[in-house]
Amino acid sequence: MESLAYLNALKAFEASARHRSFSAAGVELNVTAAAVGQQVRTLEAWLGVPLFIRAATGPARLTPTDAAMRALPDIRLGFDHLITGIGRLREAAHGTVLTVTVSPAFAAKWLLPRIDRFQSRHPGVDLRLDTSQHPIDFVANGIDVGVRYGEGHWPGLVAIKLMDEDIFPVCSPALRDRVPELRVATDIARYTLIHDLTMGSNPALPTWRSWLDAAGHPEISSEHGLRINNSAAVLQAAAEGQGLALARSVMAADDLAAGRLVRPFENMPCPVALSYYVVYRPESDAATHVTAFRDWLLDEVTRAAPSQRTQ
Repeated sequence: MESLAYLNALKAFEASARHRSFSAAGVELNVTAAAVGQQVRTLEAWLGVPLFIRAATGPARLTPTDAAMRALPDIRLGFDHLITGIGRLREAAHGTVLTVTVSPAFAAKWLLPRIDRFQSRHPGVDLRLDTSQHPIDFVANGIDVGVRYGEGHWPGLVAIKLMDEDIFPVCSPALRDRVPELRVATDIARYTLIHDLTMGSNPALPTWRSWLDAAGHPEISSEHGLRINNSAAVLQAAAEGQGLALARSVMAADDLAAGRLVRPFENMPCPVALSYYVVYRPESDAATHVTAFRDWLLDEVTRAAPSQRTQ
């Protein structure tokens, strides 16, 4: 219990080591640099070991000692566990809140059309949806569970595969019926191409250029068309007859099933090495609301069309 009396000093030490500065640590902790320095000196006196090498000048005026660097990972993990424990105490007082992070497109095209089934199964869980194009820190942002797209490796997170997918051209039924010759890749040159800029930023995902090359048509230009930085908006534009889009099978599954989109080239999919994963921190394995959401996601994938299931 004695070490708990030094909790604030440990926070001052961790922040100072991360920022390499008492001043920056003070800004983060909302105290003065002098107060941070005093906390660190108190901790050093209690431990009987120096935690920093203090230089009078130069860019690295505050450098953690070797002993400090060895201890920091465990101290940071301890703070993470404290945050998780406090969150569970708050849940007991205020009800269960589940904070889920997903991309905006995945939320719009896959999760939200199904989320009522989770809420019906678990009416005592209040959902908070955090949509972001980029991975975020689970601890710093209070995230319980998420769905990520990638190769399945994110440091500090458990990752369980949900769905594989492939990518293929889609268009509206009206565009296909209006242009009956739209049956072979060479016809693409005549129509507007809708480019998903979120796919172009990931070299593992095909673009119109790489799809045309794989289809054996390097001579067809892929530069013309409409560019959108949201996958859900890309599919919406295609459904409204604005042109041809490269669709990710998971995102487009409901639109294809409902007939809002069709595949003009049925036999020309492009498989990708990336998949969808449910991710959460290892300590959340004991959190019933996290495991309930994980299991519900897996059940939803089992209900889905064969093209959405893991292979």
